[in-house]
Amino acid sequence: MIALLLFYLHIVAFTAAFTHQYQEEDIKAGVLTMAFMGIIFSVGWSISTFLLKMVIAEKGLGIWLTRDSMGLVLLTLGEAGFYYLYFRGIQVKR
Repeated sequence: MIALLLFYLHIVAFTAAFTHQYQEEDIKAGVLTMAFMGIIFSVGWSISTFLLKMVIAEKGLGIWLTRDSMGLVLLTLGEAGFYYLYFRGIQVKR
């Protein structure tokens, strides 16, 4: 359940970033932003899963918070910090 919510959160974030870049520049910038975020997602998920395999058992902490869900939570927290630092310099023109 947690994993599903985090996947939905990522889909919303991908869509928002694409829409913002598409409106500011053009469709190429939107596609490039989605590709960048997709690479960060896939590499980050692999790294977080690798790190948690060394520390946490496969069952995790229960039914709701398995090792895979914990990897997604760790990834989402890392991405939130990274995207905050990356996008905070971008000013919205009105």
